[in-house]
Amino acid sequence: MKKTGLYLIIASLAAMSIAVSLGLFSMPPERPETEDSFSVERVQKDIKFISSDHHSIIHPEQRNEVRDYLISRLRELGTEPALYSYPDSEGKGYKFDAVNIVGDWAPADIANAGNARLLIVAHYDSRYPWAPVRDTVCSYGAADDGYGVGSALETVTILLRNRESWSQGVRLLLTDAEEVGMVGMKKAYELNPELFEDVGLVINIEARGTYGPVLLFETSPGNDRIMELYEGFSRYPHTYSLTNVVYRMMPNFTDFTIVKDELPGVNFSTISDVNHYHTDKDCFANISTSSIRHYGAQIVPLAEEFVRNPEYADRDSLRGSEDRVFFTVPLLGLFNFSKKGYLVVNIVVLLLMAGMLLMERKKMLSALSWAGLWLLFAVVALIVGEVAAWIGCQVSGAKFALFGTVSGMQFDNALMLGLAVALALVIANMYRRGKVQEKLKGCLILLAVLDIILLAVLGENLFVLIPLAVSSLVILLWKISGWKLFLPVGMALILLHACSFLYDLSMALTVGAVGAVLLIATFEFAAAIGLAALFCSEER
Repeated sequence: MKKTGLYLIIASLAAMSIAVSLGLFSMPPERPETEDSFSVERVQKDIKFISSDHHSIIHPEQRNEVRDYLISRLRELGTEPALYSYPDSEGKGYKFDAVNIVGDWAPADIANAGNARLLIVAHYDSRYPWAPVRDTVCSYGAADDGYGVGSALETVTILLRNRESWSQGVRLLLTDAEEVGMVGMKKAYELNPELFEDVGLVINIEARGTYGPVLLFETSPGNDRIMELYEGFSRYPHTYSLTNVVYRMMPNFTDFTIVKDELPGVNFSTISDVNHYHTDKDCFANISTSSIRHYGAQIVPLAEEFVRNPEYADRDSLRGSEDRVFFTVPLLGLFNFSKKGYLVVNIVVLLLMAGMLLMERKKMLSALSWAGLWLLFAVVALIVGEVAAWIGCQVSGAKFALFGTVSGMQFDNALMLGLAVALALVIANMYRRGKVQEKLKGCLILLAVLDIILLAVLGENLFVLIPLAVSSLVILLWKISGWKLFLPVGMALILLHACSFLYDLSMALTVGAVGAVLLIATFEFAAAIGLAALFCSEER
């Protein structure tokens, strides 16, 4: 095998994939702002004031200053805000007065308006004091939830410029005391049901970190109609239906949690990284204009279509009958399937896989043994990853949580990246030793088995389906046409998905679950690097 060629291909495509994982292809580029465009500058201005000091529930004076500022901003937008006070509230051992702020805008032509409202939600309190490692810290709330509040205000600003075209009205709910158990939202939903009775779509805006792509990470159940709306109008979409499954397993909640089972809606957030989340690093100096711009690119077109289109005049118009399976691939966009459609795709991929194996029946016993070896290798990668995370926690003083959220390890991202690079190099070295086709076929056989199991158990399997589909297709095309160039193209497609997905997964799960990320990365890398190795080998 041409050793230099293999590593050159891996290095060049890895560089492209790192660019993808940093959001260079999934986030909107910086452009000169126009009067009608989503203004990052205006959002920054709001965030700067909101995050000028700590304003958690134990900082009542500073929280009052933020509240007064937001009241003045809503008045600038042409509404007299309503304040909903909930005295003597409790959460996380604290007692406080919670105050929600509500702005309401009806369509200009009320006579022909529908009975639905767009509800945009963000919270204006920051994180209360806590000790992620040794020192007790407070957040300044620049991202969580200055991103949400600023983006919500800017979205309303854009919508109001075409108010005469509205069929539906807009309601902005800025909640208090979200950080201590969604107290403001819980109180509102319990004591002020009139705020929700006419809501046809909820857009909740959150942040779990200060940078990176903005992820649509959660939807309400029965999301088929919502995803059609999102697919048709949001720009630079970034989402996976798998995150709905993962998020339900994690001990995290947002204001959206309170209403998602009753109202159609979507939940957006940045997820990079945990050490900027709920700490003093969540400050104005660390905000990302790229992330703010990505909020606007996804949320504003979605909101504009909902308020303008008479189709959504009925508040039940977005209540769907089934959940979709969907995911995005950088440069290629959003793939959105019905359950039946996704099943058909899986069947077609498995047939492709079977066709490829029929064309390459040699040494099948060896390929089957390699399927078992790849599974064993993935389990070893999982164990090595968790041991490395444990050692990192001992060195840094962070508290280790097996497959749990770990914060306070300042070199966690470097550790995860280093482990991923080491994994790729080990896999490349395995292929360099020869028998490339046997090893790659073994990988694909394992992927096919996992494809069936995951689809039956979870209904989600994109991290095995994509490498299985692409590898089977390009190998078949190569065998039929004789053109080996299909193989590096296949590797590039797998890595486009893999690096973006694995980056999001590692940021969401943190270094405490790096072993699980490496296990999944083994399947993706074994397929992608196997295609590169096959391209560089003399095997036919």
